[in-house]
Amino acid sequence: MPALVNYSGDDEIYSGGSFYANSSDLGRLYSIGPRVDVYSPACKRARISAPFLFGSSGFEQNTRPSIEVLPDECLFEIFRRVPEGKERSSCACVSKKWLMLLSSIRRNEFCNSSAAAEEKGTGAPVRNDVEMVSCEENREVESDGYLTRSLEGKKATDVRLAAIAVGTSSRGGLGKLLIRGSNSARGVTNLGLSTIARGCPSLRALSLWNVPFVGDEGLFEIAKECHSLEKLDLTNCPSISNKGLVAVAENCPNLSSLNIESCSKIGNEGLQTIGKLCPRLQSISIKDCPLVGDHGVSSLLSSASSVLTRVKLQALNITDFSLAVIGHYGKAVTNLALSGLQHVSEKGFWVMGNAKGLQKLMSLTITSCRGITDVSLEAIAKGSVNLKQMCLRKCCFVSDNGLVAFAKAAGSLESLQLEECNRISQSGIVGAFSNCGAKLKALSLVKCMGIKDMAFGMSASSPCSSLRYLSIRNCPGFGSASMAMIGKLCPQLQHVDLSGLCGITDAGLLPLLESCEAGLVKVNLSGCLSLTDEVVSALARLHGGTLELLNLDGCRKITDASLLAIAENCLFLSDLDVSKCAVTDSGITMLSSAEQLNLQVLSLSGCSEVSNKILPCLKKMGRTLVGLNLQNCCSISSSTVELLVESLWRCDILS
Repeated sequence: MPALVNYSGDDEIYSGGSFYANSSDLGRLYSIGPRVDVYSPACKRARISAPFLFGSSGFEQNTRPSIEVLPDECLFEIFRRVPEGKERSSCACVSKKWLMLLSSIRRNEFCNSSAAAEEKGTGAPVRNDVEMVSCEENREVESDGYLTRSLEGKKATDVRLAAIAVGTSSRGGLGKLLIRGSNSARGVTNLGLSTIARGCPSLRALSLWNVPFVGDEGLFEIAKECHSLEKLDLTNCPSISNKGLVAVAENCPNLSSLNIESCSKIGNEGLQTIGKLCPRLQSISIKDCPLVGDHGVSSLLSSASSVLTRVKLQALNITDFSLAVIGHYGKAVTNLALSGLQHVSEKGFWVMGNAKGLQKLMSLTITSCRGITDVSLEAIAKGSVNLKQMCLRKCCFVSDNGLVAFAKAAGSLESLQLEECNRISQSGIVGAFSNCGAKLKALSLVKCMGIKDMAFGMSASSPCSSLRYLSIRNCPGFGSASMAMIGKLCPQLQHVDLSGLCGITDAGLLPLLESCEAGLVKVNLSGCLSLTDEVVSALARLHGGTLELLNLDGCRKITDASLLAIAENCLFLSDLDVSKCAVTDSGITMLSSAEQLNLQVLSLSGCSEVSNKILPCLKKMGRTLVGLNLQNCCSISSSTVELLVESLWRCDILS
């Protein structure tokens, strides 16, 4: 240090200067007098969080102005002047606080940028890529509501709802919102629903499923802001009560569809108000709401009798009185579904039919209702002269006599479905065929355990020439004798579904194939374990010119002979399923060689005899294939599948 202070050599000393042009390289020289310079070695700069100034009073922090110190009221006034589009979305991306502030501003509270510029007197130019419209014009644009948004599970949070409210405002407006489930830690609450209400007045359809933290306050905001609401779906919303439903009724006169399921706090009062204040209500569905009784249902149906077309009531504590009201006031009802009404007796259904009010009823579904008997079923048929579709599920008191009487009275019936009606036997089915007239087009029997396979006399039975669709699934008593009888009764079948009928054999199915004059189009024989190549060969020979879909899943006796018959005779087959069949590489090779065959979907799942050798064949068929199932094909390697994925890029491959 003394050598530097009292330097007297020949080298020139620069007063107040540095040895190097960049003084931070090795050190610094500071001048403290006309002839004295002090050397200061370089040191590591300390990290500080804010700038400091050196003054007479010591170090002072230089506090720079920040927008974060502004109160929310000021930020609110700033944000309401931000133009919509990229600018507003960019502001929402800054922080959660800004996002929630932006989402809390109602659509009619935003100002256009030109007005804001005039207030400031700056005349700032507007960016060309942002279209500026006034607040009044904004509401007209937003009223379209083209967009649909859906949140499920963990994604359903208030923050995401706020982002939707801000983001959809400049993109046509939100028209439909679906919330399925809720985040367990920070799920959807009234706050999130309020942001949607303020930012999306164009909302026309709202669906809330399993949102326990949303209550009446959130529904209040929706009703207050979204006057165009047409469809409301509330499922498992335990915090929403009659108050929320009343608010919707008072503020949303355009409501046309209402679905309420498992809402324990919604009862008669809410339904009464809906019926009185929603003149456009066309569809109502109520399920498992313990507080809903006769008073609410009857008031709703009687008030909206002129426009209500769809009614669905499930697992409710209603009695015969409600069904009497349906029968009397349901003059506009076209679709009616009744399920699990344990307190409704035979009298209730009988009165509903004899009230003669269901003249426009076209579709009726009744499930697990003890009040449906032979007598009440006939009364319903007589009172519903335009009934075209009838579905009975788990109606244990309906027998053959009731089914035949119903078929006689329902002159317009086109479709009949019976599921788990165990008192229905073969006699009832034949009687329905003979008495349903010339309009019945579809018959479906599912798990009807009362049907037993037996020979039945055909002398008094006339064929049902109008039937086009026949589905008999999982009826273990339906065997070859029953199938032969069906073949003689239904000569014009085009669609046949016999899945799960283990008892039918070639001898039973061949008469059906031979009697179908119109030509079969779709045939499902999955699970028919006793069928062999003889049936498939006859099917291909007799109906190869019309057959489009063939499902042989699980028919273990089907071999390459069937594939050969298909390759030679089927011209329009597009969907073939031979899963778990005894087919080999040779059969697939024959399929690929058929020039006229243009398969789009091929399923070989569980075919253990199919190996890597079919790779060239599948590539050849790949010109038309869009779906290929190779699951559980143990002889096909993963490398072969990878080659197929590369070659058949337009085909969905399951492996």
